[in-house]
Amino acid sequence: AGCLLLSMLPTTLGIPGYIAHIVVITVGYALFQTANNTAVMADIRPDQRGVVSGMLNLSRNLGLITGASVMGAVFAFASATIDITTARPEAVATGMRITFAVAAILIVVALAIAAETYRRTLRNRALVPEAKLHAD
Repeated sequence: AGCLLLSMLPTTLGIPGYIAHIVVITVGYALFQTANNTAVMADIRPDQRGVVSGMLNLSRNLGLITGASVMGAVFAFASATIDITTARPEAVATGMRITFAVAAILIVVALAIAAETYRRTLRNRALVPEAKLHAD
């Protein structure tokens, strides 16, 4: 929601509007990370928790680094300027809007993948009797 709002941010809202939308993104990120970490770690055997926790942190950091790099490239392309320090404000605003629109689209794609995975998990659980799951 925050990325979508930032992609449509009117310039009349200024810095307070930007900060309010960033707060929405930050709260969403914090809620997701907490729930995701809990879900991943819930079914892990105690002797594997250190390894899984390390892999979880590695994947999160790789995602942050890659995402920042890709979004920086999207911003540079969308703002259509060679030197951001001399860019016109309109170019910077356009670059920001397009960057957050791309982020919102990627979030929707990720949600669709997660929903499909969840749907398949529920379907597979319905097809496999509970007794067989515990026998393996």
